[in-house]
Amino acid sequence: MGVSIHPSAIVDAGAQLGEGTHVWHFAHVCAGARIGPGCSLGQGVFVANDVLIGRNVKIQNNVSVYDAVTLDDDVFCGPSMVFTNVHNPRAAVPRKAEYRRTRVRRGATLGANSTIVCGTTIGEYAFVGAGAVVSRDVADFALVVGVPARRIGWMSRHGERLALPATGEGSAACPATGERYRLHGDTLVLES
Repeated sequence: MGVSIHPSAIVDAGAQLGEGTHVWHFAHVCAGARIGPGCSLGQGVFVANDVLIGRNVKIQNNVSVYDAVTLDDDVFCGPSMVFTNVHNPRAAVPRKAEYRRTRVRRGATLGANSTIVCGTTIGEYAFVGAGAVVSRDVADFALVVGVPARRIGWMSRHGERLALPATGEGSAACPATGERYRLHGDTLVLES
């Protein structure tokens, strides 16, 4: 299967790309980047040195994954979404030693044009709506929207909205798979 790199893309020597990963038009992957198997980096994607990307991650066009970002397996980054790594940037003040780490946990979706402020963790299978600005941690399975992002509900592993309130008690089934989930206050868990 190998790795597929479009001729217009730049992959610096030393970058690690997993089997079956595709790097599309005008992308740039820096030397220290570590990218797992089965990933797709769309047109114009930039991946910095201090970045770890798991397996089967889909990064759509025009996304820059800056230093101090980790994307776990099965993460989806929508077109033109944004990561940051400095909390209070100034052009005249060097702050590379102050990068805040960002982690996007397994199966999460980051909608088109959303912004993830550095230092946050996006929980497993969370869903960040298009255009949302995330400035604090997002719980597993949470559906967040708006500026600033706020939780309005919950999503299943399959990406279906669950019939549950944003907080409280209850249970619901994924309409696509039938998997059952239980809500306890601000925490949603998949029932075994």
